[in-house]
Amino acid sequence: MTPYSRITGTGSYLPPRRVTNDDLAKDLATRGIETSDQWIVERTGIHARHFAAPDVTSSDLGLHAARHALEAAGRKASDVDLIIVATSTPDMVFPSSAAILQNKLGIAGCPAFDVQAVCSGFVYALTVADAMIRTGTARCALVVGAEVFSRILDFNDRTTCVLFGDGAGAVVLEASEEPGILASDLHADGKHVGILCVPGHVSGGNVLGTPLLHMDGQAVFKLAVRVLEEAARATLAKAGKLDSDIDWLIPHQANIRIMEGTAKKLKLPREKLIVTVNEHGNTSAASIPLALDEAVRSGKVKKGDTLMLEGVGGGFTWGAVLLNL
Repeated sequence: MTPYSRITGTGSYLPPRRVTNDDLAKDLATRGIETSDQWIVERTGIHARHFAAPDVTSSDLGLHAARHALEAAGRKASDVDLIIVATSTPDMVFPSSAAILQNKLGIAGCPAFDVQAVCSGFVYALTVADAMIRTGTARCALVVGAEVFSRILDFNDRTTCVLFGDGAGAVVLEASEEPGILASDLHADGKHVGILCVPGHVSGGNVLGTPLLHMDGQAVFKLAVRVLEEAARATLAKAGKLDSDIDWLIPHQANIRIMEGTAKKLKLPREKLIVTVNEHGNTSAASIPLALDEAVRSGKVKKGDTLMLEGVGGGFTWGAVLLNL
């Protein structure tokens, strides 16, 4: 019988340095750039974010989150037979952060690779892991979202540098006789590449283009609300479920207005929306598993609940996963 896949443990990690809006405003003021806590909160809902120390990598953050998820699942690292890391800020050009994480976990032999779909990365990675479990390629997968976005921010651009933070989240996804992941829906449209990107690359030992994030905020906002609703509805249709079957909406934590707009379109009350963007900022591929773990550990989200996870990010990529916890 083809197995299902089910999340058996969640974990997360935030670097110790918490940066409030006031902290950031003071730093930007030294550059001659004006902003304020009120300006940031009104536009994004963000009050603070965490920044990693200069020598800390995505795999370092992912290692902490992975260990917490394994502990929650009652598993050892040696039980893992698949590692997928969703990240846009890998440790190095190659090898993958997943391979580096595998070594830090003290295991070897199982497949380990990165998925690069920016803020949709965790939804993509979870869908890939689900497919590999269903085909019998794996039975115990570690799916991680880990980012150090502070490394690619332009701190001369107040419209983007106030939005992002660093962190990692992880889940253990295992083969199960009971349905866990019910359906997913993934998309990309490369014609929107210019509205959210880091348009630089390494050539001959130099960076060509810019290694810093560029975003057209208004274009992203308009596209995000529309495609998130479409992906959620397509996923519900595949699973034979209705809006009312969703116990919790856990979207990519980018902007509170996008998140609330999506919930409204799905006719979900604000109380069913999991929000961590206020304290985490936008942690890209880490944001959904970070929010999931916080909701689980707080007792808000419980085993048996039906969750809609959805993300949208540069590429332009978007997608959703419906699952029973």
